[in-house]
Amino acid sequence: MTPTIATPERLVRAAQAELIQCHGHLEMQAVAKRAQVSVGLAYHHFGSKAGLIAAVVEAFYSRLDGEVFNDTCRRSESWANRERRRIASYIAFHYDHPFAPLVIGALSRAPEVVDVERAFTNKQLAGGARMIEAAQRDGFVPDHIDPHLTIALMSGGIRQALIGALMSEQRPDPEKLTDEIWAFMAGALRLTASSSIEKNGRDKVA
Repeated sequence: MTPTIATPERLVRAAQAELIQCHGHLEMQAVAKRAQVSVGLAYHHFGSKAGLIAAVVEAFYSRLDGEVFNDTCRRSESWANRERRRIASYIAFHYDHPFAPLVIGALSRAPEVVDVERAFTNKQLAGGARMIEAAQRDGFVPDHIDPHLTIALMSGGIRQALIGALMSEQRPDPEKLTDEIWAFMAGALRLTASSSIEKNGRDKVA
């Protein structure tokens, strides 16, 4: 038996589909029709069109966080391999998700999603700083690196690279993009010789 999808989730899914189809524009009546509910019910759950758009973006970031940033380290996986794999997953998530170009593009500048963007960014910056601090304790990253400044610089650079990739007529090969972003991270972190990527059974110093 197929589980019933709650009305708020149906509306969020419908709104995402509308935003994709209409290139970032949304009308509550069209969303309600797609979700097969009354427009009054849509307003009841989200208050306004802005509230619904914010909920769609929040759902996107929640899924990104769960699939890319909240994973656990695989047994015997090195720090460098885990972080490079995270980059690959981050790129794959955005390449595969049809809503991604809108989220990091036009919608990122919309007033109704500013607070959602800020909350997600702050959470990722805090998590990234903790990642760098842990790498410093383990001897992978030099102690003189400022975790908070460095993660802010890296996060901004990686985001801009991803925007460029997603907006290109021909997207870069994801594996090549992963290699280029990892090389950028390795340089920013001044990784030590002990931070290596295991590739084809051999160690490749980052």
